[in-house]
Amino acid sequence: MSGVYKPIRISEKVYWVGAIDWTIRDFHGYTTKRGSTYNAYLVLAEKVTLIDTVKAPFKEEMMERISALVDPKEIDYVISNHSEMDHSGCLADVIREVEPEMVFASVMGAKALKEHLSIEDEINPVKDGEKLSLGNMNITFMETRMLHWPDSMFSYLHEEKLLFSQDAFGMHLASDERFADEVRQDIIEYEAATYYANILLPYSQLVLKLLEKVAASGLDIRIVAPDHGPVWRKDLPWILGLYRNWAEQKPTKKAVVLYHTMWHSTEYMARAIEEGLLAGGARVKVMSMESFHRSDVAFEVLSAGALIAGSPTLNNNMLPAMADVLTYLKGLRPINLIGAAFGSYGWSGESPKQVYDMLSEMKVDLLGDPLRAKYVPDKGTLLRCFDLGKAIAARLNSAV
Repeated sequence: MSGVYKPIRISEKVYWVGAIDWTIRDFHGYTTKRGSTYNAYLVLAEKVTLIDTVKAPFKEEMMERISALVDPKEIDYVISNHSEMDHSGCLADVIREVEPEMVFASVMGAKALKEHLSIEDEINPVKDGEKLSLGNMNITFMETRMLHWPDSMFSYLHEEKLLFSQDAFGMHLASDERFADEVRQDIIEYEAATYYANILLPYSQLVLKLLEKVAASGLDIRIVAPDHGPVWRKDLPWILGLYRNWAEQKPTKKAVVLYHTMWHSTEYMARAIEEGLLAGGARVKVMSMESFHRSDVAFEVLSAGALIAGSPTLNNNMLPAMADVLTYLKGLRPINLIGAAFGSYGWSGESPKQVYDMLSEMKVDLLGDPLRAKYVPDKGTLLRCFDLGKAIAARLNSAV
């Protein structure tokens, strides 16, 4: 070991022993522009406990940080809050190397670790509300099933008033600051929102139930330590409030106009819709799929009240980039959106209807039939696009 990787103290008895990934730029389809961290934590209780591990290539970095505190062989317990590979990729190797007394996971986690990672060692399943003594400290487990995998759970360390929240309240942000209050708030809010939009949005109703469950638990939470990004030791009401707002997805006056274009005709339509929206008092984000990634679109839709999408026709279909982003958004299941479909065509003209059908499957409340333009939109078509924008703005104004 090099001796260059050091642990960072999170609380009196808890240290961060994770890894920083400065180079990752794609996380299963989500662009991670600022990289990420894989957070693991060492609890120096009588029963020394490792909370989660790291992505497999970063195992030695984690082990070196641990070794600066204790001989890894002194680790008594390992807790896996989430079995996804970025948190358990090196778990099997760690178990073989450390030989802990016990490894704990949720009921679903114990099953997932054996099936997913072929771990032959005994995994002790723990139930929602179950407690674990670390000798002089105590942990309570809280199931958070489908946030965002079936195995997900929280672990609350009573004596440190610290919640290990696995993927909840995290973000993809590579940084040498370990605490959220050390990072510019605009960066923190953007990355937290982007993470929510691309990872947790489909489970928003479960997020609302979880927030109520945590509030009703009576747990005194002073620190939240997620598995990605910085640790929260301040501003907990602020991030909890943001999660509630994102989960509720209440309508706003913001409209996202999403389009792809070949020879600018669909773009002309998009810009005319934009002008109508602005004239009607809406806020607008216009996004060409030549310039934006699908995860950027998800971030913008998170705070929108309307989604209007358009594509020209290519080979009897919408353009591939439009099909890509609409498929991605459909999986994220945003709610409380109104919208419309539009597009240009040369002869067959299927794409506006295909866009319309995709938005309909997403349960977007659609205004009218798809707006179509043959070849280049004429003045009358552009006026209809303008009027569509004004009509959507009026609906947004009445909904807020």
